[in-house]
Amino acid sequence: MKQVISEEDQKTKKEEKGKGEKQKAKEKKQYVPWKWFIQVFALTFTISLVFSYISANGVSNLSLVPAIFILLLVIFIGILFDIIGVAVTVANEEEFHAKATKKVKGSKDSIKLIKNAPKVANICADVIGDICGVLSGAISALIAMKITEQFGLRIDLQFLLSALVSAVTVGGKALGKEVANQKSTQIVHQVGIVLNKCKRDR
Repeated sequence: MKQVISEEDQKTKKEEKGKGEKQKAKEKKQYVPWKWFIQVFALTFTISLVFSYISANGVSNLSLVPAIFILLLVIFIGILFDIIGVAVTVANEEEFHAKATKKVKGSKDSIKLIKNAPKVANICADVIGDICGVLSGAISALIAMKITEQFGLRIDLQFLLSALVSAVTVGGKALGKEVANQKSTQIVHQVGIVLNKCKRDR
């Protein structure tokens, strides 16, 4: 009888422990997304504010050629970070563990990137990518105004330039995704090397 009771007690304790762990896990899941949302919101707002100010006040004072160069640079940055975001999600972590044992530079930072792939992809593809998309739209509108004023055109080029910028951005990201899927290891490793170098420079 005592043995039966002790087994039942152990079973009850295990069930209570399991419920407690599930409750803690549930609370953790409910808490983390809100924290991450606040961090992403603050980061996006700050970066957008700074770059919007630069594009509005800086690009408007530039001549046509430098303004076009900045537009192309912004589009390129958006595509580049989208490639990094995709590469991090598809890269194989085991390959970098093998490199880490051989003390290859950037391998440990690459492992950290892969372990935090959802957050890294969110920052690269969503935060930076979307900001670059908004900026490229604003800069293209300023360039359209500059072309119209400089050449005395009566045609509104804003719609044409916006469509062209969108086509280049989407086409570039589509091509970039293929590159990211095929060369994810090399891309993540290069990013890891850059991060490692930045840490050492500090």
